[in-house]
Amino acid sequence: MITYNTRFQNVPESKAIEYAINSLKRDIVNTCKNTDIEGCNITFRKDDSIEKECFVVLAASSNLEIAASDELGFIYGIYHISKNFLGVNEFFFWNESFFTKKEGYEVLEGYYYRSKPSKVRFRGWFINDEVLLDDWKIDGDNDKPWEMAFETLLRCGGNMTIPGTDLNAHIYNKLASQMGLMVTHHHAEPLGAQMFARAYPDLDASYDKYPDLFEGLWKKAIDAQKDYKVIWNLGFRGQGDRPFWADDPTYDTDEKRGELISTLIRKQYDLIREVDKDAICCTNLYGEIMELYKKGFINLPEDVIFIWADNGFGKMVSRRQGNHNPRTYALPMTLDEGRHGIYYHASFYDLQAAAQMTMLPNSSEFVVKELLDVFDHKADEFWIINCSNIKPHAFMLDLISKLWRDGPAFVNDHAEISAIAPDVIKRYTDEHTRDYCRNYYGGCGERPVEQIADLYRMWPEYCPKYGLNEDDHAGEQFAQHGARVLTGALITNFDSNDPAQTKYAPEWLWFSNKKTLLEQVNDYKKIIEPAVKGYEEYLEKCRKVAGSLFKEGDKETSTILQNTLIWQVEYHYYGYLGALCICRALEKVLGTGKTTSETDGGDVSDNELGKGADSENEEVVDCISQGMNRQGEPDYLAAFIEAGNAAKAFKEGYDSMRSHERGVFEGFFYNDCEADIRQSCYVAKGLMAFLRFHGDGPHFYKWQRMFQQDAGGDRVHLILRIKRHLSDEELFGLITSK
Repeated sequence: MITYNTRFQNVPESKAIEYAINSLKRDIVNTCKNTDIEGCNITFRKDDSIEKECFVVLAASSNLEIAASDELGFIYGIYHISKNFLGVNEFFFWNESFFTKKEGYEVLEGYYYRSKPSKVRFRGWFINDEVLLDDWKIDGDNDKPWEMAFETLLRCGGNMTIPGTDLNAHIYNKLASQMGLMVTHHHAEPLGAQMFARAYPDLDASYDKYPDLFEGLWKKAIDAQKDYKVIWNLGFRGQGDRPFWADDPTYDTDEKRGELISTLIRKQYDLIREVDKDAICCTNLYGEIMELYKKGFINLPEDVIFIWADNGFGKMVSRRQGNHNPRTYALPMTLDEGRHGIYYHASFYDLQAAAQMTMLPNSSEFVVKELLDVFDHKADEFWIINCSNIKPHAFMLDLISKLWRDGPAFVNDHAEISAIAPDVIKRYTDEHTRDYCRNYYGGCGERPVEQIADLYRMWPEYCPKYGLNEDDHAGEQFAQHGARVLTGALITNFDSNDPAQTKYAPEWLWFSNKKTLLEQVNDYKKIIEPAVKGYEEYLEKCRKVAGSLFKEGDKETSTILQNTLIWQVEYHYYGYLGALCICRALEKVLGTGKTTSETDGGDVSDNELGKGADSENEEVVDCISQGMNRQGEPDYLAAFIEAGNAAKAFKEGYDSMRSHERGVFEGFFYNDCEADIRQSCYVAKGLMAFLRFHGDGPHFYKWQRMFQQDAGGDRVHLILRIKRHLSDEELFGLITSK
């Protein structure tokens, strides 16, 4: 038996193996009672006949032995014991698993397990857009979240990582390496070098002007990583995630751009080979680079791994950049030679419609179909998966890791992978979903497990479809960025003379290529309104399952379900509800025709300014009637109320998200700054202020008199204040309480 008293013998000298053993010791403490029962020893034996990164676990002579030929083989063997004997699954930490301690865990005499090589040679996570991890500590420790991320990756059979974005990658590459992972690099940071603009902020980021400085950064990066196992990423992009010609416009043709990229990749390749003649190199055919490659303008060394990228929504086509969306097929063609891999997104950030805070909006079946196509095109040398903050994406990361380990094992060897029937894929994904829910909610019994599995299957069905392509399903950014972009366009471009002709939002042309903001709002609302109804229905189903678990006494599983899946549904529901209220507010402002432009002859003359209220036929104007909505004017008050409803919905979404933090995850969601539902609330409050200026200004008590008792009333026109001015939030609360 494995018990609290199990000990480790003949442990190889390795920092990485030590990390894994410490994790297993922690798992034993968490799953075993502290008794005097003697436990079996876990021993280690080096066996060079075992394939690299593989292991054998066998029970013999009251010991449980791990045999392997290399460091990763031993590490994977350690985590095999943790999962298969103690029941500690890969994402136990991120899914907040709890364990019922036992006296020990039986090891059957003669137990034998031999692992197989993973289908994908190099496989790992790009911890990108990691804004939640970046601001979160575990017991005051900045490094612990990263340690748990790398441990989980190793549990999933991963062997490489891009350990964060920009500065984080330089901070955590050492920890990743110490834990046994190979490191590679962001496609915007060739060789893992510091970006030129950060190193030389006062200089133009032009290779033509400063070749020695660029090459100096590359050489410095190579030297800094000499003690790590590295897959060297070659390339040349701009200072950040964009084309280099955005910084250097002299490169104004595809030929010029391709020639420089090819030349610099060759130069980087030669620099590395001077240090390590067996170095493994790769390059990303991402975005604009892939388009240049497809046109024949990129020339690369033959042994460099070509990395093809999906569009951020799981489809193997080029990504949309702004309004440009060519959807170029992003996998090698049959005649392409060399080695190939993929950069695939379980999480994506595009300021348009993607999902970074919540799960991928497309289905497991869709993802498996795309990855089978990847296998069909022999792009199985290298898989780097964008996992961002891990916790929201555990379900999809688990599915992808199963594929990178086993490949399309469910496919008949004699069939073409691309010809696999949809029902075969559906059975595979259904079984994965069931296994996943059994692993992380299994204590509640088989019937609730199937109910929870159904909730996971429903996720992509409720994600709104915003376009004609099969992958055009929206994540949380469609609600958050859409609401903010359209609100910003109203405030900055509002045509008070003819509201309906207010100019369109340029940043929303990718979705609605219309001439006016009102038309864009109408297009947006057609997607948002049914999404709200759908998420309300979905949330009700989720809460019903969680409530049933709670009533039946399984409070822990109910809480885990809320903290892993339901918070994501709530994020969508409140986000889309807030966006719908923004649409309604903008409609009430924009959905009107000409007003003052039809009646006003131009600027007010000095003579008119001097007229008094006693002039013959002069309309009496006082501080109350001034600013009252005239016929044909926007209904600013109704719009103000809808903007307040939007702010309230966004605030409830933020509060709901934060309410799901517990234990070590206290503070986890604080730095939601990319989708940023909290910022949507601020923007909605800004819209309230804008509308109040137009409808309640310049004295800001007309609306208050209409609704506040003893404030004077809206029909008694007195130049008199008897109540203090209310803030926008107080006024909204007063109005909506009536």
